[in-house]
Amino acid sequence: MRLISLFFPATIFLGAVAERIPSPLEAFKRAGPSAGTVMTKCTQSGVLALAFDDGPYQYTSALVNTLNQAGAKATFFVTGTLYGCIHNQAAAVKAAYNAGHQIASHSWSHPSNFGSMSTQQLTTEMQKLEGALNKIIGKKPTYMRPPYLATGGNVLNTMRTLGYRVITNDVDAGDWNGLSAQQSEQRFQQAGAGGNGHIPLMHETYSSTVYTLVPWLINWAKQNKLRLVTVAECLGDAGGAYANPTVAATSTC
Repeated sequence: MRLISLFFPATIFLGAVAERIPSPLEAFKRAGPSAGTVMTKCTQSGVLALAFDDGPYQYTSALVNTLNQAGAKATFFVTGTLYGCIHNQAAAVKAAYNAGHQIASHSWSHPSNFGSMSTQQLTTEMQKLEGALNKIIGKKPTYMRPPYLATGGNVLNTMRTLGYRVITNDVDAGDWNGLSAQQSEQRFQQAGAGGNGHIPLMHETYSSTVYTLVPWLINWAKQNKLRLVTVAECLGDAGGAYANPTVAATSTC
């Protein structure tokens, strides 16, 4: 009986230690940029991380279907109210999440003065969207793209405090600036398929991007043997795109 009493506590202790140590694969999946760090492109070659801003929008479902049919993954930097209330497009956001696409933050209202906001204002912008995404997908994103790519002022310190990795881009499709899909294609061709993968700036709110540029990019990636992956995966952080929510779920805008 005495031997048994000595043995079991040791077994329990060893089991607890084993549970706290991630496997090498798990550790690899959790490896990624630290919060508040700005990343402009992938950290590995052979990939392309399609990234779309400003949704959800009327084209979101069609875009997700196109990506799914191609076996491609992408990242959606969504807002709360830029093009209507996010809860009105909750089904499209959830469908993207369920299909393995990454849902990330682009702030609640996409303010034009994001880079000059106070810490409290920035926190409110991020947490209001987090509350909505808690309701829709039950997760808090750990990645964000700042509106207008603004990283000055209080942005990085606030994102570090809130636990967000900051994504900008290394290729600008220019759809927001009136470029045609064909002109955007030229930008990708000029950037090339070699080296570490690209994280482009694109918007799911333009029909030419969704219906012309994206199919072309899927084909271009295939021709150049590039895997279409999420931003998190292209940064070696496939398992780190989300965290448990830190604010309560909300269902209204």
